[in-house]
Amino acid sequence: MCKVAIIGAGVAGLSAAHFLKGRYEVIIFEKEGTPGGLIKCCRVNGNLFHTCGGHVFNSKRQDVLDWFWSKFVREEEFSKADRNSVVLLEGGKKIPYPIEDHMYLFDDDIQKKFIADLVTMIRNERNEPQNFEEFLKGRFGDTLYSMYFQPYNEKIWRRDLKLVPLSWLEGKLPMPTVMEMIYNNINHVKERKFVHSTFWYEKMNGSQYIADKLADGLNIRYNTNIDSIKYTNGKWIVRGETFDKVIFCGNIKNMVEMIEGLDIVEFRSRIAALEYHGTTAVFCEIDKNPYSWIYLPSCKHESHRIICTGNFACSNNDASIREERITATIEFTDKISKETILDNLSRIPLNPKYLTHHYNQCTYPIQDTYTREMIKQLKANLAPTGFYFTGRFADWEYYNMDLAMGAAMDLCNSCLLYTSDAADDLIGV
Repeated sequence: MCKVAIIGAGVAGLSAAHFLKGRYEVIIFEKEGTPGGLIKCCRVNGNLFHTCGGHVFNSKRQDVLDWFWSKFVREEEFSKADRNSVVLLEGGKKIPYPIEDHMYLFDDDIQKKFIADLVTMIRNERNEPQNFEEFLKGRFGDTLYSMYFQPYNEKIWRRDLKLVPLSWLEGKLPMPTVMEMIYNNINHVKERKFVHSTFWYEKMNGSQYIADKLADGLNIRYNTNIDSIKYTNGKWIVRGETFDKVIFCGNIKNMVEMIEGLDIVEFRSRIAALEYHGTTAVFCEIDKNPYSWIYLPSCKHESHRIICTGNFACSNNDASIREERITATIEFTDKISKETILDNLSRIPLNPKYLTHHYNQCTYPIQDTYTREMIKQLKANLAPTGFYFTGRFADWEYYNMDLAMGAAMDLCNSCLLYTSDAADDLIGV
């Protein structure tokens, strides 16, 4: 039986292991003591803390949905919810998300400016944007750009939006036409086209429940760090063991330094130059509210959003949390000190009370115009040797959980040469 090493027990690695299970001998190497990667959670004083974001599940891909629900009992293990998100503007005004569908809630002056923007957008609709700023202005107009999109995204990206490429956008934002925005504002229509407008959430233990259940029954070697992956005599050596194939699901920056026995020197400097952002996730108590996500464009503090995970499941809040309060994660781009966190919390709405925080060094990969082509070329060079890679920071793509699963599925279907019958088995049909 062909032997496969998978590096990393995050979503991509766990998913790939399931797609290969039964046809290959699969061993997963995980440097941490628990599975999950970016979807890991822990308990703090009995409350559930998503240590990186607030991961929920849904997908536009039917094959991903079919496979996922073949592993879980939907009604017993999950609850379904509508996304109830809001943009919290300066002065405390709350506008439902997406903001462009709710311009009728603003005063007359802002509405008139928005209408003028729509007219300009129609006149310029054939102009192709070359960067993120041009995209936002061309899609939503100058008024919304200055009021919301610019300050919010500058908090996330920490750079001039002209320098942010467009490649990361696919599937991440609602993409309304001018006609749709006019119609939605006239008729007060709620936007339900983006993937997580409705979502499923675990009744217990959040996304850690997904990681733990997917890990069950797999051969995972925890607390095992990989320093070298060596190609010799047509095989791969990982921690002294011989493998026919390797699937790397960690960070590509580390991957190119681990690989030995192949000439990939031309890629090392280009991959070393790839940029990214980290996230400081601050776990807090906040005032009770009906929202799932709260977006914060205000320049009075550095946080860009509040994820109200205490509203996702009753089990996320310990019994010690007062009835008028819930738990939530407040996010900041990159690493900040506890002193800076506490200073910011004093200026953030909903009276946040600090519980703990966690810094994730790599959460947002930043692409440039050439990133995808470079990674595609590296994959093509490595595939004939039986080395593959996938995952958010392996592919350098801003994958949500379902997209990471889909990427792993595509890899195992195509690169690992499954037959059509085997592919059907992968998704439980």
